[in-house]
Amino acid sequence: MSLKFGTSGLRGLASDLSGKPSFTYAAAFATFLLRNRIAQSGDRVLVGYDFRDSSPAIAANVKLALREYGLEAVDCGHLPTPALAFYGIRTAAASMMITGSHIPADRNGIKFYLPDGEIDKAHEQEISAIAQELDDLEIPASAAPAPGTEMAAEASALFMERYRTLLPEKCLSAMRVGVYQHSTVARDMMGAILRHYGAEVIELGRSDVFIPVDTEAVSPQTVAVLQKWASEFSLDAIVSADGDGDRPLITDQTGVPINGDICGLIAARFLGAEAIVTPVTSNSGIETFGMRVIRTKVGSPFVIAGMKEAMAGGKGVVGFEANGGTLTASSFKVATGSLEPLPTRDCFLPILAVLGSAASAHQSLSALKLGLALPSTAADRLEDFASERSATLMTGLRSNRGNLENFVAPLGRLSEINELDGLRVTLDNGRVVHFRPSGNAPEMRCYVEADSAEEAMEVLKIAMDLLRGFNAP
Repeated sequence: MSLKFGTSGLRGLASDLSGKPSFTYAAAFATFLLRNRIAQSGDRVLVGYDFRDSSPAIAANVKLALREYGLEAVDCGHLPTPALAFYGIRTAAASMMITGSHIPADRNGIKFYLPDGEIDKAHEQEISAIAQELDDLEIPASAAPAPGTEMAAEASALFMERYRTLLPEKCLSAMRVGVYQHSTVARDMMGAILRHYGAEVIELGRSDVFIPVDTEAVSPQTVAVLQKWASEFSLDAIVSADGDGDRPLITDQTGVPINGDICGLIAARFLGAEAIVTPVTSNSGIETFGMRVIRTKVGSPFVIAGMKEAMAGGKGVVGFEANGGTLTASSFKVATGSLEPLPTRDCFLPILAVLGSAASAHQSLSALKLGLALPSTAADRLEDFASERSATLMTGLRSNRGNLENFVAPLGRLSEINELDGLRVTLDNGRVVHFRPSGNAPEMRCYVEADSAEEAMEVLKIAMDLLRGFNAP
């Protein structure tokens, strides 16, 4: 069975999660909530899901298990993960999101939330252990589908209300923004909030078939389409999100994507953050902006743990990942109100912060990015890179400095090594190359930094060729 907890929630093949496994993990979560007195019998648990073909059936199993274990399943329908989590926080309810996020359609997953936010790594271990205890559990043959209370409209409306105070009224009225809708559950809400601020919205690429969009490593084919749209419709930006709406995709006026960590940095500066928590994969130039920076492993549970650490030493704490998903641990004063904490990844905050920052400065998005004077970065992933193969590579490179020096020799001479998450090496020519096995799928990810965009792409190509050479039969 492929199921395991990764950087954000339980993930695996949809065929492995459907049926008994999804019932078992939902039962394990219910048991976890009751054992730890986080919930009592009869309490509500919210359930949301994305547009994958496998998600409704998995959600039905989840709702059935919750009912069988004495909890009330609240069906929140198709909505973004941050909207579900925010509704849970505001109504003091645990929640479960059925989504595989950005990974291919034949895979799926479950994200788990407590009434105060996302579960951490210790909680994952406890839920997994309970699932092992319940391994012989069978779905009750006579059980009818759990009806559940439907609250999709209320949950969505509450999240829209959160973002109606972030920017000044009609501040995007001079902007023409494309919304790449594809199959993200954020698509309709995204267009609505942009129109609220006066933007002219052009809807693009809506699909009834699930399309996996990885906002951290946008494919060349997708970039080509985005650039075509940007030119064809004279757009100031194109925005989108991954399948469950917790990771943003933002392009400039030419259709070129702006890296997620840059979007997160702009959001932190927009809010006036005092501290930033971000994984080691994010741009190294973030440390130059005068905010306290805490680096973590990749994954929202690690960022959330880092934000708790940062809150102990102050306030004004924002977290974000290289994929752009932005989290808040503090309340922030915004244009016409207060933005309350939402300690889970969210695509809406960075999208609105980037567009709002460009509009208020009367700048294009490319000029806004250029003004930050950050090192140039690039990222990609090599699919079908078996976990066993990536483990062999990492072990070999870590065990002997000579092995690592030889492996990266085509890129430069080894200078510094960071093993916080994968292998991140700094070379004597200033280049940075980071090899990291994915926590969600059989993939190897690669992140690079260099002095220019052209050099970054050159470094990335060489680094990816090194990975392909290792993975070759």
